[in-house]
Amino acid sequence: MQNKAFFMTDLNKMEMREIEMPKIKDTEVLIKLEYVGICGSDVHYLEHGKIGDFVVEGDFILGHECAGTVVEVGKNVKTLKVGDKVALEPGQTCGQCEFCKTGKYNLCPDVEFLATPPYHGCLENYIAYPENMAFKLPDHITTKEGALIEPLAVGMHAAAQGNVKLGDSVVILGAGCIGLVTLLACKAYGATDITVVDVLQKRLDYAMRLGATRVINASNEDTIEAYSKINPKGADVVIETAGSKVTIQQTACLVKTGGTVVLVGMAPEDIIEYNFAKILAKEAEIKSVFRYRNIYPTAIQAVAQGLIDVSGIVTHEFDFELTPEAFQYVINNKQDVVKAVIKIG
Repeated sequence: MQNKAFFMTDLNKMEMREIEMPKIKDTEVLIKLEYVGICGSDVHYLEHGKIGDFVVEGDFILGHECAGTVVEVGKNVKTLKVGDKVALEPGQTCGQCEFCKTGKYNLCPDVEFLATPPYHGCLENYIAYPENMAFKLPDHITTKEGALIEPLAVGMHAAAQGNVKLGDSVVILGAGCIGLVTLLACKAYGATDITVVDVLQKRLDYAMRLGATRVINASNEDTIEAYSKINPKGADVVIETAGSKVTIQQTACLVKTGGTVVLVGMAPEDIIEYNFAKILAKEAEIKSVFRYRNIYPTAIQAVAQGLIDVSGIVTHEFDFELTPEAFQYVINNKQDVVKAVIKIG
């Protein structure tokens, strides 16, 4: 077996290299990766070399949304066998801190998260991974769908943070991949009136195909004015996924009295002016999302039972050998790309 990986060698530069086959520990499995999603964070690292305090130093492997097939198991592995298809949850936590012990392991300060410096990602043929973070996929779920469990988990955590329930009205600001999986999650949680806002019509068209009640194109409509005509009281839950200063500020105006704002997108600015007087007057809650926790099994079952169909968000697929071209295509065609995946041969 031969293992190759794509390394980011500089800003907007990638090259393939042959690397050693990983050696598994007793509680690990060796996985032949089959699909890796291209996430906005991967693109940001390639373009800018850092996200906040996380800085790429030296050659670096991107990719954290992945799935594949088990080809070897450690001697103490009990729940997986050779031939099982698995989706990998990309964060390995310490298990000992207060956050891990109280179930909020996504907040673990010592998490080792794929493709978050200094930890390499998964744009490679084979990876060794802990059994307890490799989740078996049912036979009828493809590994392409398995690679989409990671972004779906973000959307499901956003819906859970907003306590979305049957009959709720929801506004989702941003119709990129995370906005669309949040739409799918909110539908599965029971929301019956979902408005999706973006400035790109092609993404809004996807939102309608995936089940949005309506869309607002913020490039030619005032979002707050348009939504006030639809729902004068405001939305039960407003979820910001665009990571834009403007859309973050709009959440205070769009949420109803007693409603909930959920902040998912990371804005370029660290400090943003915000109308807290409106939040105070409405006694609205503000929640935030950092990755996800305890969601992979539920997300897999939701896909397996047909409650959520993630396949519709993939707009582009590239062969592994064309990984650099795939990233450049995503960078240069943001209007057309909702979700791109790499097929690893």
